[in-house]
Amino acid sequence: MSTVITSIDPRSPAELAGVRVGETLRAINGHTVVDVLDYRFYGYDSKTILTLESEGQERTVTIRKEEGRDLGLNFETYLMDEMHTCANHCVFCFVDQMPPNMRPSLYIKDDDERMSFLLGNYTTLTNLSEREAQRIIDLHISPINVSVHATDDALHCKMLGNKQASRSLDYMRAFGKAGIVMNGQIVVCPGWNDGEALRQTLSDLMDMNFAACCLVPVGITKYRKGLAKLEPVTKESAGAIIDIAEEFGAKALAQRGTRMFFCADELFLKAERPLPEDDYYEGYRHLENGVGLLRLLEQEFMAALKYAELEKDPSPFTIATGVAAAPFLTELLEKVKEKFPCVQGEVMAVKNDFFGRTIDVAGLVTGQDIAAQLKGNMTGRRVLIPVHMLRHGETVFLDDYTVERLSRELDAEVQVCSGDGGELLDLMLETE
Repeated sequence: MSTVITSIDPRSPAELAGVRVGETLRAINGHTVVDVLDYRFYGYDSKTILTLESEGQERTVTIRKEEGRDLGLNFETYLMDEMHTCANHCVFCFVDQMPPNMRPSLYIKDDDERMSFLLGNYTTLTNLSEREAQRIIDLHISPINVSVHATDDALHCKMLGNKQASRSLDYMRAFGKAGIVMNGQIVVCPGWNDGEALRQTLSDLMDMNFAACCLVPVGITKYRKGLAKLEPVTKESAGAIIDIAEEFGAKALAQRGTRMFFCADELFLKAERPLPEDDYYEGYRHLENGVGLLRLLEQEFMAALKYAELEKDPSPFTIATGVAAAPFLTELLEKVKEKFPCVQGEVMAVKNDFFGRTIDVAGLVTGQDIAAQLKGNMTGRRVLIPVHMLRHGETVFLDDYTVERLSRELDAEVQVCSGDGGELLDLMLETE
């Protein structure tokens, strides 16, 4: 890839300064620009001097703008470089357990620290070069989201399927000493990185100065063929994981004023334990890891229900969700029916035949499973689904079913809920 400018935003600082499409951006304020991190960091200042090249000739352009405002330059790719793909063979990798013949984008394994900073993706740091690691320290770029999984050198390498993976632990220690904010994620695999191994990992993350770490259970599909033997998280193992997280969370809370270690909602559901109270989630900062989604939904839902009124009977509906969340949503629906007995609705737990019955989260439910299990077996002609069943920003399920196709096959209106509790209530109370 390159730093050749492919377009310039209208009325942007770069356009107003006379920067031209086709020029190559060589440096900003004397610093060489290699990729988007250099561009974003060095272009942040209110005064930026661009070094541009075209047909072998260099020139400089001085731009004055509001601090933090983007220069308005666009390049061939978002990263101004090729995406760093994963060099690991993680024992728990979900991509390796995908069925064949799905859309190509579902098989891409990114492992790019730049996408961690810019988009919140998680990176293992295993393919980070010394230059890139030093740049993170020099520019003090934070936060970075790190896939940790284990901090014992041998176990870390084994879980990531990479003999060189221990260098990522060195990077974590260096980043912690340099004050780089790190958020961690641990995919807990029973018999691998739970128990005493998990205790060591959480203790080490405190020593490495991690800001937070989320624990999520391993997902195992029916397509797991020829891969390392893994066992699903059970009620007992989920409870044990929660207990360890609580043990170290209490230490962190006493020492740092933050719980630091957070368990995904799925672990509490598997353990058949009540979800923690609101203050556990410390502002719901880790929703992208499934931490606190259900409690926040309930908070919003109940606040909206308190003031809800009905002028006429709502139209009947069915809520389609995964097996894990079905009891929780059923409880919310029952609270609505207590206040408004005229409400006709039901929650359908959609069994995951596409990936296998061991997968029970709503986010991995497919259109074809909803169609097969709800057709002729639903209340009313409205189906409510959560937005995280769909590809981001689109109306397509993982199996390429569209919302429109599902609507046709069910002869019902499929309504997508954004995940906001107030919106969910509004959909339940919607009239014809």
